Amino acid sequence: MTRPPPALSSATDDASWKEVVPVGTTRYRLALGEVSSGGTPFRRATPVYPPELLVGCPSPQEVPALLIVDEAGKVGEVRVADEARADTGRRAFIAAVRVAARRWQFNPLTINRWAADADGNSHMVDSGARPFSLTYVFRFECHAGKATVSAAAAKP
Repeated sequence: MTRPPPALSSATDDASWKEVVPVGTTRYRLALGEVSSGGTPFRRATPVYPPELLVGCPSPQEVPALLIVDEAGKVGEVRVADEARADTGRRAFIAAVRVAARRWQFNPLTINRWAADADGNSHMVDSGARPFSLTYVFRFECHAGKATVSAAAAKP
């Protein structure tokens, strides 16, 4: 399944994010006659820089998050690797990503199956929505007490 590149900014242009495909990611395998559509975000929420961390202005933080999306296009779960070992400051960034990402909405990922009749005319046999997951990287930066959230490449 291919999809257009994601938009890199929110509706207010004060933050951006980037979809990444980690090595080893598996995707739906489409059979002959199957076509996929959807699976793209149409509503995004910007993470809020943790205000308690602005005073210290820590070094930039990248938070790669796996968004688990259900058949209706709603984010049901947000997974961040090594969250259990994160310090208090990192947990604040992770929490900000989780709160924002749970508000994202996607066009449902739909897989349509087509077949041809004896005359060669094609018609849809069935259609169904499927759950899926996508990884996004959020980058938090602080410059002179002013916060930004921006796109970043995933680290290998």
